[in-house]
Amino acid sequence: MDLRVAAATRQNDRYVLLKLTSESALPPMIPGQFAEVRVDGSPSTFLRRPVSIHFVDEQANEVWLLVAAVGAGTRRLAALQRGERLNCVLPLGNGFSLPENGSEAPKMLLVGGGVGVAPLLFYGSVLHRRGLQPTFLLGARTEDDLTQLDEFRKYGRVLLTTEDGTAGERGFVTNHSVLEKEHFDHIATCGPKPMMQAVARYARENGIACEASLENLMACGLGACLCCVEKTTEGNLCVCKEGPVFDVKRLLW
Repeated sequence: MDLRVAAATRQNDRYVLLKLTSESALPPMIPGQFAEVRVDGSPSTFLRRPVSIHFVDEQANEVWLLVAAVGAGTRRLAALQRGERLNCVLPLGNGFSLPENGSEAPKMLLVGGGVGVAPLLFYGSVLHRRGLQPTFLLGARTEDDLTQLDEFRKYGRVLLTTEDGTAGERGFVTNHSVLEKEHFDHIATCGPKPMMQAVARYARENGIACEASLENLMACGLGACLCCVEKTTEGNLCVCKEGPVFDVKRLLW
């Protein structure tokens, strides 16, 4: 569907927040799903780009995408201006699990690194709507790479790590002291694969349920091109179709 750019806001040197809307109602979306975005005006970009659904504002009929400008395609997306059109196929994939209504409220930890923080805002907002107070543990190389912190704080506690110590605790997310001081019932993570593997290892060692949103290259989003295959306990699976969110017990990490 063709969506109109309602706002394009540069967050820092790397990230741009796109707020997209439509004349018709947007389809229902769940946290963890993604969009396949067509990149027009970039001669070297032939394939759509997968972008996590960052947030859904139902009242404004907006879907937010957080774009990291790292290549020709994403730099073109980051250059979009208000009023321009963007063709998106959405929502795609399977999302994070949600606690059953009426069940005992689990203590939730949402761990993100880099642009992997994107799907966690939507997830945290839905958990908050269900009466939960998730803890966000967000990591980056430096303070300048952190973004949308005020939005995250609307829905839960925000803890930070930076590799250079300019914000929060110094080190990686798995070095944060909260992991030694508190116990969590469920962890959700998204970010660089080594980070997610470390989070999964921590969860496994402490008997905590854990889901990871994988960031494999996804060209079609429909399971046809087979470029996003991940080795699992059930064989090779397409991340775009069977994921991108997996229980880490299914992954051969």
